[in-house]
Order: sequence, then C-alpha cells, then structure tokens
Amino acid sequence: MLKEKVVFISGASSGIGAVTAKMVAERGGIPVLTGRNLARLQQCAAVIKGRYSIYQMDVTDMEQVQRTVDSVIAEYGKIDILLNNAGFGKFESFAEAPIGSFEAMMDTNYMGTVRCSKAVLPYMLKQGNGHIVNIASMAGKIGSSKSTGYSATKHAVLGFTNSLRMELRGEGIAVSAVNPGPIETSFFELADPEGVYVKNISWFMMKPEKVAKSIIRVMERRKAEVDLPLPAAAGIKLYQLFPRIVDRLFGGLFNRK
Repeated sequence: MLKEKVVFISGASSGIGAVTAKMVAERGGIPVLTGRNLARLQQCAAVIKGRYSIYQMDVTDMEQVQRTVDSVIAEYGKIDILLNNAGFGKFESFAEAPIGSFEAMMDTNYMGTVRCSKAVLPYMLKQGNGHIVNIASMAGKIGSSKSTGYSATKHAVLGFTNSLRMELRGEGIAVSAVNPGPIETSFFELADPEGVYVKNISWFMMKPEKVAKSIIRVMERRKAEVDLPLPAAAGIKLYQLFPRIVDRLFGGLFNRK
C-alpha cells in the first residue's frame, strides 16, 4: 500500500526514523530522509534498497523546512505522507531544569511538528489527499517525575494532532498519532546520560524495529492513533479512567529516573 508513495520523514538520521525509512523502501515507497546531520543521514540511507532522497534540514528553522518541502515537491511532484518524528528529551527535575531546556524541547518536539505540517499541508490540500503521522509518546498521556518539559511537548503534539484531524475531516487527509513507550535508541544518551532510567526499565523497552512496524501499519491503514506496547496501551486506558488510583499503584514505576 506504500508503493510509489513519497514519505517525508523528519529526524531520519537515527532510531525509529531511520528504521522506518528503510521499511518504507522495502514496501515500494520512496522515503525522503531529513535531519540536521548530513553524514548520519547518508549512513542510514546506505542500507536502503530502492529510490530515496536525503535533505539536510533543521525543524527549528521554518525557512529551511519550507525550502526542503518545496524541493521535495519539485523533485517528486507530491508528498503522500509526512512523518513528524524529530524530537529529543532531557530528564531533569523541574526545580533544577533551566528555562532553556523547556524552550528547546518545545521548539523541536512540538513546533517542529507544526512547522513541517504547515509547510506540507497546502500541497496535500491541493492534491486532495495525504497523511500526517505524528510521533507523540506515552509520556504525552501519563506524566512522570523529571519529565515535565518532555511530557509537556508530547501533550502538545497530541492536542495538535487531535485538533488537526477534526479540522481536516472531509479533505481526504488523515492525521495520526503514534504513542510509544521507551525505545532502545540514542534518545537516552541525552535524556538519561547516567543510564539510571534505562537500567530500571530495560525489561519494558522496545526495539526500534517493533515501533517502526507499527508506524508502517498506521501509514497503510490510516489509523487515527496507536499506543504501544500493549501493556502501556492498557495502562493508558486505565489511567484515563482512574488517574488517582493508578498514581498510587504504579507511580513508583513511572518515576524510576
């Protein structure tokens, strides 16, 4: 179902962005890998079989985002799917975290999603079809200690996703959210440099390939939202029904940072 579809991916130089790009190509699609680090993009693209493109792009720079999107349209004539994947996190207590940490995470995780969507949407509206897939997080639904900044960005991504989905009803454009729990990627090199959190929840962490497969299914089925892994999905539903009870029972698990 992805054959010949142009899939624009932000944050494609590592982790689930890179793995998803490879899987898109394996299904006959055309991944467009974007990110700030050109050398790493080239390294990731080296394992891709089939047609692809690479663009160096920083999601915090609107002019650069718009220029990149325009270039992709000039190259392929369309963008079928936008995967907003660029993001990072830092686990810091609110009392000690500098304001700059909150601003930087919001600028990349949330505003990066807004910028890419803003640049791509006019072309999708003109096409009369398209799909915007936003990588949010389980942290966007269940907060935990030392994640005030990161969780806030993912809450924002989910609010944006749900509102945009309603706004685009009838336009032929699907809008989806993927909410994964912890993933074995370089994300934690910055988020958890001492490895305390990773050690405590290693049994719960997912391989990037598992998450990428779920992203591909969302692209193919145009599903509105998916939470993963399954235990996390069940936990989220329980939390939405009984937040205070879940806080008391499982708060220690969420706070292992």
